[in-house]
Amino acid sequence: MPDQEQRPEDLRIPLHVEEVSVFRREVEKANVQIALITGTREQLLDKELTHVRVEIERVPIGRAIEVVPSISQEGDTTIIPVMEEIVVVERRLVLKEEVRIRRVSTKEQHQETVVLRQQEALITREEADRHSNRIPPTLPSFEQHPNPKGEK
Repeated sequence: MPDQEQRPEDLRIPLHVEEVSVFRREVEKANVQIALITGTREQLLDKELTHVRVEIERVPIGRAIEVVPSISQEGDTTIIPVMEEIVVVERRLVLKEEVRIRRVSTKEQHQETVVLRQQEALITREEADRHSNRIPPTLPSFEQHPNPKGEK
């Protein structure tokens, strides 16, 4: 077929073109603030304390012995023998003294008030202004939430 002519019903003319544009924007709906509050509280400690002291007593003996005595225990007292060799016509062991060590325990009731710190998290949420995307910054007042470092 030779060149075909276009028929009027096949003719198309664009009249309007639509375009789509997509974008993203951030809108603040609320402002959330967290403040850590450090406070103090007193707590009474009531505990029993044990004190141990050592008393040392030297007991002179001065008698001859044949065998070196061992360290012994009598109740809460430890007995440590101290020997001395003396030269006579013959050699003899003489128990010169005993060192007696006794433990003495005493108990007393002790009370002391101590200061303990504790923290709380205070969370404040403020809704955004309907006509604006910005939220005016506000912080809790010092009287309601004291600064733990004492700064203003």
